[in-house]
Amino acid sequence: METPAQKVTAKRPRVLIIGGGFAGLNAAKELSSLPVDVTLIDRKNHHTFQPLLYQVATATLSPGNIAQPIRRILSHCANVKVLMDELTAVDLSAKKAQFKNLGAVDFDYFILATGARHSYFGNDQWEKFAPGLKTIEDAVEIRSRILSAFEVAETEMAKTGTHKPLNFVIIGGGPTGVEMAGAISDICRMSMRGDYRLIDPAKARIILIEGLPRILGPYPEDLAASAVLQLQELGVEVMLSARVTDVQSDAVVTDKGVVPASVIMWAAGVQASSAGKMLNVECDRRGCVLVDDFLNPPGQPDVFVCGDVAHFEQDGKPVPGVAPCAMQMGEQAARAIACDLAGKARTKFRYDDKGDMATIGRRRAVANLKWPVKTHMSGFLAWLSWLLIHILSLIGLRNRLAVFFAWIWTYLRSESGVRLITDDVAEHPTPLAVTKDGPHLETKV
Repeated sequence: METPAQKVTAKRPRVLIIGGGFAGLNAAKELSSLPVDVTLIDRKNHHTFQPLLYQVATATLSPGNIAQPIRRILSHCANVKVLMDELTAVDLSAKKAQFKNLGAVDFDYFILATGARHSYFGNDQWEKFAPGLKTIEDAVEIRSRILSAFEVAETEMAKTGTHKPLNFVIIGGGPTGVEMAGAISDICRMSMRGDYRLIDPAKARIILIEGLPRILGPYPEDLAASAVLQLQELGVEVMLSARVTDVQSDAVVTDKGVVPASVIMWAAGVQASSAGKMLNVECDRRGCVLVDDFLNPPGQPDVFVCGDVAHFEQDGKPVPGVAPCAMQMGEQAARAIACDLAGKARTKFRYDDKGDMATIGRRRAVANLKWPVKTHMSGFLAWLSWLLIHILSLIGLRNRLAVFFAWIWTYLRSESGVRLITDDVAEHPTPLAVTKDGPHLETKV
């Protein structure tokens, strides 16, 4: 049987990368020094630094602070071609990928790194009322909903002398949900202080709903408990062991009761992008492709699956769907191709986990560090560590400086700098109707 190296010695190998996220970009960068022709294709023309999307959603950063054109990022990689298109089918036996506009594209190596999307656990109708946070578009939509809620309340107060309760409900107590809850509390109690004449944003309720007995499930118990205390200090109400049974325009229904809501955000689950199923190989229940120790689907040594779309187990459990893991997977795929070209044996992938961090508003965070020493941190020191690591992780000097100065301004002035509503308030669901008798909840429960 021919080895991958023997099959590509006659010509420069063609490497096709699908996805310009952390995994795809790092694979392309590693491949830029090899005698291969690389084509990277993504549905969008930009890479998004997803860990800071919540700060766009809560008006601290602008989209341009955390996004950069893929072409610019890879401009120094002479053997990398970047195209914008959408994958529609893959034939692994024929080594062809089909795209919406390009048509068929041949490849010798295929790297799938298309990430993940929201999962509503079979209740996709909830997405209209509870958007998730995976893209720049999601963040801008949520930002508009949050800011519109205050504007509607101010208008209602001017018109009727009363307004609906301002309730912000976040479903899901993972890192994204915790960070969103803390950031919304900050803008309600600090950033908007004194901006409104008729309403008091500080009286808004922020409710974090988690179906499990504790938030931040993958974190150690002491850090999860610390996160709850820090959230409560910010005025966030944490509902644990509360299973969501319905999401409506104006309320979240749980097995513990109905929670009225002005704005609802979804942070409870993700599933792999649909591209994984196009390979016609074995996937798990979330649509993630099952891969071996070399990040290949069984029997497909020329195919690599990286990032959130891959199901890779280490020490008996799946590796987390976080940016550092995706970056290392992308680099591993490129190294495997380099080994093939050099006629060397591939090395097995092993995720080097340096820890997890989650910020909880201004001067608050939790950190489970595993490098350079194992330690748990909470509060101000963890927050400073989070700031430093995320500044250094951003792609591009311009973005690093922009985010750094935006954070300095926000910290010194206690105000958000990008409070823009970019669509019509009327487009959003109106949670509470106001009549001459005051506001009332409109639910179907």
